[in-house]
Amino acid sequence: MRLLRSFRLLALIVAALGLACSAARAQDYPTKPVKWVVPYPPGGTTDILARLIGQYLSEHLGQQFVIDNRPGAGNNIGTEVVVNAPPDGYTLLLVNPANGINATLYKKLPFNVLRDIAPVAGITRVPNVMEVNPNFPAKTVAEFITYGKANPGKINMASSGNGTSVHLSGELFMAMTGVKMTHVPYRGAGPALTDLIAGTTDVLFDNMPSSIEFIKSGKLRALAVTTDTRNEALPDVPVVADTVPGYEASAWFGIGAPKGTPASIVEKINKSVNDALADAKMKVRLADLGGIPMGGTPGDFGKVMASETAKWEKAVKFSGASIE
Repeated sequence: MRLLRSFRLLALIVAALGLACSAARAQDYPTKPVKWVVPYPPGGTTDILARLIGQYLSEHLGQQFVIDNRPGAGNNIGTEVVVNAPPDGYTLLLVNPANGINATLYKKLPFNVLRDIAPVAGITRVPNVMEVNPNFPAKTVAEFITYGKANPGKINMASSGNGTSVHLSGELFMAMTGVKMTHVPYRGAGPALTDLIAGTTDVLFDNMPSSIEFIKSGKLRALAVTTDTRNEALPDVPVVADTVPGYEASAWFGIGAPKGTPASIVEKINKSVNDALADAKMKVRLADLGGIPMGGTPGDFGKVMASETAKWEKAVKFSGASIE
């Protein structure tokens, strides 16, 4: 009996020590620079948002949050880096729509995001923008559809990569309008925008933050936003659904960590992200980019990841897109 009580006492001591160590880790964290993997090259929406939030976290947590751009394989290379990283809070992932899309788009993946990535914090939702080179003949969505049907396959539709929300937004448009375009995937929004501005391609359904300055400067022409309501950042731009009833697409972004990352560290990062989103200057900056802050608990962001994965599963199957 005494031996049993001794074992129970030992178990309680070990548990208490574990909680104490976890609390200490969270209190001390971070003690070295944190690598934040962005699965796209510099210049796109994921990169812009990571640098905005990363700068805030660096200033308020006392260590640099270093943006590590890992483009390729439609977001999967960067995601796999984080999946395989130690779960210690020093490697994070910029979670984005491609993480939800790829679960269905790719027939075989060496990971399962909902299983292998722990949700940390939601950052923002943004619309995509259907935009063209200013020399493109169509100035409205209706004119674009008319031109596209008269020239099947001749419109080059750029995207930031296979399986991104940028790609699937265009695929959904084709499926709902009957317009046939030629898909031209790039390794991120940056190079896709460069070629669209140069006139090498014709149309892009880009995330608003990476395109808005080009639209405002006249280097690109916005035909419509992809959400079901207009966006305050581009109030004069109509929505695709005005011409194509029922059309809707938007992008969402947040932070994930390897499964098994201590809850205390996840909660500390989550609190700092929520503080960032409540900051007056950050609110203005996100609004200028067309973003709507998300925030909330890690669990809240986990629900977003799950619901968006289910949503894009339907879109992928609707479009018929598939990658080996």
